[in-house]
Amino acid sequence: MEILPKIMNEIKDAMRSKDSLKLNTLRFLQAAIKNREIEIRPNPLTDEESMTVLKKLVKQRKESIEQYKAGNRQDLVDQEAAELKILEAYLPAQMTKEQVEKLVIGVIASTGAKTIKDMGAVMKEVLVQSGGTADNKLVSEFVRSKLS
Repeated sequence: MEILPKIMNEIKDAMRSKDSLKLNTLRFLQAAIKNREIEIRPNPLTDEESMTVLKKLVKQRKESIEQYKAGNRQDLVDQEAAELKILEAYLPAQMTKEQVEKLVIGVIASTGAKTIKDMGAVMKEVLVQSGGTADNKLVSEFVRSKLS
């Protein structure tokens, strides 16, 4: 299913239920997707592009939470965490640590990677095979530990 129509329906539902947090978060997501659509014109917006925008917003929220925790701003941490939870509902199910580790081991074996210099090729192949369902940070940690 395309993500934009789903977001539009969720925005309507949030308006009806007067859920301001969800409404504002989804409107922000919709605006970010529209901006991406404008950037890539005249090419049509694909679901992959929409997912890229969504992943970027999720990553921003996670980084903001880290920063706010460091600054002792629990009110802002709570706000960002609530928005993060809403945004993550639109992401495909993420792979578990065990699945990611198994995939990394398989890719290292198939590519013949031996040293940390081969990390780029391994990372690229893991991300292709996972279809974006593996956490990049987790993949990076496993690849680093296996090639060190």
